[in-house]
Order: sequence, then structure tokens, then C-alpha cells
Amino acid sequence: MKDLNNQYVKRSQKDYSLSFKLSVVQEVESGSIGNRAAMRKYGIQGHGTITEWRRKYGNFDIDNHSQSKSMQSPEQKIKELEEKVKRLERHNQFLENCLTESEDKAAILDKLIDLAEEEYLIQVRKNFSPDQSNISAKKAKKR
Repeated sequence: MKDLNNQYVKRSQKDYSLSFKLSVVQEVESGSIGNRAAMRKYGIQGHGTITEWRRKYGNFDIDNHSQSKSMQSPEQKIKELEEKVKRLERHNQFLENCLTESEDKAAILDKLIDLAEEEYLIQVRKNFSPDQSNISAKKAKKR
């Protein structure tokens, strides 16, 4: 009547032994097989199952999708951090230069506006007075 071989069988984490999980994790992390290939090879149905096993039992950093930093030697960690500090210092210097340049431009433009107002006797800057808001409020009452 029914073909039992093709039926979907829901499995849980309890269906897999710890040794099986560890062997799959070791095989995937060695690079000999990918997650999807391991799923097909071993009949693992959940898409995140192997990733979860790698997070629990392997050297996989789920946030960075890379091998854990714990695999690095202290010298490698120090070198990586020194490079990061250098990058951040260069970026900080760049931002400080941009800030100085922007402040200089603002001062120059402010001085140009002052000179234009004096030379041509015109008001370049807007006057922000509270009277403007009162005028618009009076117009709104008339309508």
C-alpha cells in the first residue's frame, strides 16, 4: 500500500549519538566535505543542524562564519591586534584631518559672508526671529 522507504521521518537531536556528531563536525571542519554535502551523505534533515553542532563541538565561530580565534597562537593574536590598532590610528588621523579641514572651510565661509555683508550692505544670513512664527500663526487664524 504505502512505500515506507520514501516517507518523511522527523528526527531529533537525540537520534544522533555524540560520536556521530563529533565525526561529522571533524569531517566538515577538516574541509573534506561541506555542510550540504554532509547533510546528503548522512541523511541529516535540518539546515542548521551541522552549523549548530560545529558551534557546540567544533572550532566554528557562528558570528563570523570562520574558524575560532582560539586556534591562533598568542603571537598571531598580537600581530592581528597590532595591525588593527594601526588601521584604527590611520582612520582616526584621517577623521581628524577631515574635521580640521571642515572647521577651516566653515571659518573661511563665515568670513566671506561677513565681508559680503559689509561690502554690499545686504543681509546674507537669515534672521531667525520669533516674530516670523507669530505672523504665520496670525494668518492661520484669519482663514
